Amino acid sequence: MAILAPSILSADFANLGRDARRVLDAGATMLHIDVMDGHFVPNISIGAPVVKSLRRAADGFFDCHLMISDPARYAGAFVKAGADLVNFHIEALPEPEALLRQLRAQGVKTGLTVKPGTPAAALFPYLPLCDLVLVMSVEPGFGGQKFMADMLPKVRALRAEIDRRGLSCLVEIDGGITLETAPQAIAAGADVLVAGSAVCGAADPAAAVRAFLSL
Repeated sequence: MAILAPSILSADFANLGRDARRVLDAGATMLHIDVMDGHFVPNISIGAPVVKSLRRAADGFFDCHLMISDPARYAGAFVKAGADLVNFHIEALPEPEALLRQLRAQGVKTGLTVKPGTPAAALFPYLPLCDLVLVMSVEPGFGGQKFMADMLPKVRALRAEIDRRGLSCLVEIDGGITLETAPQAIAAGADVLVAGSAVCGAADPAAAVRAFLSL
């Protein structure tokens, strides 16, 4: 069974604590928190103060996805705010080893992400330093986009390389994940499914969580 990580990008921002507790109580164990700076991606979402407030309101694993231009500058703030995993883009920091090691030294798990235009092989050198790698199956920046099925070979390539080297790194996929596209991602080797509109944007988020967990 894949891990479901509901994305709060599709939640009600006036009631983030409530919406986070709702999906966690329904069985989700991980929350995906999209941090956007309006520069690396063409949208602005939330920052470390919101994560800190949410940490007090919800008990779950926080996967903070930094879609920002200078992750090395801001990653520490998200650690202090309560992130369990800090995940940043290799396109924003082409030499990520120092930050990955720094985050591990701070006691949090680490992740690296690739946009659709970046090959999976860009992550291969850093897999031993990652607890998770994320394949974007949409162009990052906005929720509710259509799933890019041509990203599935990238998931397969990462899964194969991780397995070949005997590593414990998880493969996550984010973008257009629904009850219809999730089985394709799982079949390709994804361990973690990020679902925003299909869960937090659903009429009944708790029922949506249960449906995903039954796949």
